[in-house]
Amino acid sequence: MADETALEDLREAIALRRADAVLDAEIRRGELTVHVGPSAVPGFLEHLRTDPSCRFTTLVDITAIDWPDRERRFEMVYHLLSMSLNARIRVKAALREDEIMPSVISVYPSADWYEREVFDMYGILFSGHPDLRRILTDYGFRGHPLRKDFPTTGYVEVRYDEAAKRVVYEPVKLPQEYRMFDFMSPWEGADYILPGDEKKDRG
Repeated sequence: MADETALEDLREAIALRRADAVLDAEIRRGELTVHVGPSAVPGFLEHLRTDPSCRFTTLVDITAIDWPDRERRFEMVYHLLSMSLNARIRVKAALREDEIMPSVISVYPSADWYEREVFDMYGILFSGHPDLRRILTDYGFRGHPLRKDFPTTGYVEVRYDEAAKRVVYEPVKLPQEYRMFDFMSPWEGADYILPGDEKKDRG
């Protein structure tokens, strides 16, 4: 892991050389995070991969974060590794729900399945992706499971029907209202004695 001084030097160099793309760059808890605009991501990642002072040749992961209350609901997150610098960098780009993210497969071919996963889990579209389809859920799956508004039960349940001798899909049916509690947790607001409660008043 790069030390704090090396990360600060890297942060300043990136902010200086790519001032056209960098919106913000910060070091927090020993990690460098750079914020860029969505359209600038491919060019910026190309710079990080090829610039001799960076050489972030390994794309570790691509994911997203859902912030439903923000105007720019989604935040794309790219994790890169430079083995020559022994350093990692995180690149973030915020985009609206109706915005399309440019693919980075031309920069990192390994982005192919990562982008498909983000599309599957969050519903984010990638322009320029050669085969953008679901990768973790079934082809007929409805919704995107990692969005904050996706129900924790899902919409359908899958089971093997012995009579029909096949897998069947059925709407989720719950015998009671799900997640409707009148207290924060089973330990708060309960009017019964739980094991160990007698110890709370001991000095």
